[in-house]
Amino acid sequence: MKQLFKTHKILVLTALLFISYSCEEFLDRPTEDNYTIDSFYKTDEQCFQAANVLYSAPWYDFQRGFVWIGDVLAGNMYLGTDNNYQNFNLTSSNEDLANAANSLWLVNGHCNAVIENIRTKAGPDVSEETRNTVTGEAMVWKAMAYFYLVRIWGAIPIIHSNSEIIGAGNATELPKNQIEDVYEYIVRTLLKAIELLPEQNIKGRINKTSAYGLLAKVYLTRSGYGQNGTRNQADLDKAKEYAAKVVNESGLSLEPVYSNLFRISTGNFNEENLLSWRWVASDQWTSQNSLQSDLSLNGFTGLNDSWGTWRGPTIDLQFAFNEDAREPRNNRDDRRKATMMMKDDYYPYFWRHVGGFTCTWDDDNNVAGATFGIGTGANCVKHIVGHFEGDHKDEAGVPARRMATDLATHILRLADVYLIYAEAILGNNETTSDAEALKAFNAVRKRSISAHTDVSSISFEDIFKERRLELALECDNWYDFVRLHYYKPELAKQWLNNQERGSFNGLRQYYDAEIEKSEVTIESFKVNITSDSKFQLPFPEVDLAMNPNLRDDVEPVPFDFSTIEY
Repeated sequence: MKQLFKTHKILVLTALLFISYSCEEFLDRPTEDNYTIDSFYKTDEQCFQAANVLYSAPWYDFQRGFVWIGDVLAGNMYLGTDNNYQNFNLTSSNEDLANAANSLWLVNGHCNAVIENIRTKAGPDVSEETRNTVTGEAMVWKAMAYFYLVRIWGAIPIIHSNSEIIGAGNATELPKNQIEDVYEYIVRTLLKAIELLPEQNIKGRINKTSAYGLLAKVYLTRSGYGQNGTRNQADLDKAKEYAAKVVNESGLSLEPVYSNLFRISTGNFNEENLLSWRWVASDQWTSQNSLQSDLSLNGFTGLNDSWGTWRGPTIDLQFAFNEDAREPRNNRDDRRKATMMMKDDYYPYFWRHVGGFTCTWDDDNNVAGATFGIGTGANCVKHIVGHFEGDHKDEAGVPARRMATDLATHILRLADVYLIYAEAILGNNETTSDAEALKAFNAVRKRSISAHTDVSSISFEDIFKERRLELALECDNWYDFVRLHYYKPELAKQWLNNQERGSFNGLRQYYDAEIEKSEVTIESFKVNITSDSKFQLPFPEVDLAMNPNLRDDVEPVPFDFSTIEY
C-alpha cells in the first residue's frame, strides 16, 4: 500500500505516466510516444490530455471507500451487522479507509502537478484559453478532493505545491491545518477556478457551472462549522448566490426520466450531471469503474466478477421510500426502483438480450442465474450496468471487462444543487414558503413521484429526507450527517441511532410460500452513537507512522495564506 505523504515525491512523474488513459471521446488518448515533462505541455491537445487523468485514475482506489463511507455509515447500505462501517467500529487498520486516503491525496498531487506544469512548462503554442481551462479543471478536482478529506478526517495538511514540499523535504512533518482554514482553502481554490473556466466546455468536462454548484455545496456545508444550533448567515447567503447561478442562469434542466441518469448511453454525458468521474473498460488498470463487482448480484454480469448478493440497501432506506420487502411494491416513487431492486421488479435495461431482468428471488429460474440472499430483501441498482455484452456493449459499443465498466460515477448533480438552493433559502428558519425554494424542491419531487402534489411549505427535515431519497446510493448522504453534526450534534446522533440497520428473519421462506407474512420478523440492529468522535474517521495507521503530526493529540495549526498564490 502506498504511503500517504510519500506519494507526493513521485507525483510529478506519475502525473505524466497516467495521461494515456482515455474516457469516451472527449478524453482522447495521446500518441504512443514516450514523453518527458519537458517535452510535453507543448500544444493545446497535450495540455488537455494531461488533465484527462484527473477525471479517473487517481480516484480509483477511493471507489470502495466512496460507498462504504458515503452510504454504509449513513445507514443506506447493509453489509452485515458485524461490519465495521455499519456498526461504527472503524480503526486505523481498515484497508479500504487507507486506500481512500491514499487516493484522495494522489488526486491532490496530480492536480498540483498539472497546475504547476501548465504554469512552468506550457509552450508558446499553447493558447491562453487552454492554459486557463486546464488549470481551472485541476483546481475544481483539487477542491473536490479536499472537500472529501475535510469531511472525512477533519483537520488535515494543506499541500498547495508539490515542488515546494519536495524541495523542503518535509512531507513527513506537515502539520494538520485547522478545519476552518481547509474550508477557506477550498473556497479560494474554487473562486480562482471560476475565474479561469469557460462558460461552456467540451461535453462532459468541467465548466463554470460545475464550479458554481460545488462552491454552493461547500458554502452550505461550511455554514454550520463552529456554530451552535444555527448556521452562519453569510455562508448561507453565498450558498444561495452560487446555487442560483446554476438553478436560474445555467439553462440546464432536470433529466425527465430519473433512471436515465445512471445508464451509460443516457447518463454518462447527461447535462444534469455536473461533475463526474469518467471511466473506460480498458487494459489499463485504474481506468475503469469497478463498483459493479462490489454491488451487483453474484453471477449478474456474466463474467463471474460480481459478489454483491449479500450487500444492499437497508430496511431503513426501504421504509424511507415507503416500501417494505414483505409487501407488494407500491412504486409511488420512481427513484426507489432506480436505486434498489426488490422482489418482482422488472428492468428492461438489464439482460436486455433475453428480454430484460425480473427480480424473482429464484436462483434457478431468473435469466441471469443470479444469487439472491440479502436479509434486507433489496439489492443495488445504481452503479450497475448488467450483462457484460448484452447490456454493456449495447450501451457503450464495447463489452465490459472483468471488474471494469464505462459507467460514469456522478459526484454532483443538478438535482443536488436544486436542494442546496432550497436549503440555503430556508437557512435557519423552521420552515419556508419562499416561492424559489418551493419551486426547486417540488421540481425534484415531481420528476419521480407519480402522484406528486406541490407542497406549500418545507422544513429542514423535509429537505434532508428528500436529499436522502434523491441521492441514495450515490455515496453522499453521510456528508449530510457530518454537516448537520457541525451545528446540531445531538440531532445528527439521534437520527442515526433511530435507523433500522438490521435484517428480516424468514423473508426467503415467505417468498417461497413456506411461511405467512406475519411470521417474517425484523432482527433489529441499531447503532448507539454517543461520542462526537464517530463523525471524524481515524487516519490510516500507515499515515500516522509516516507523519506523527496527524495524531489526535497533536493540535492543528492555522494555515498561512500569505505564503501561497494561484
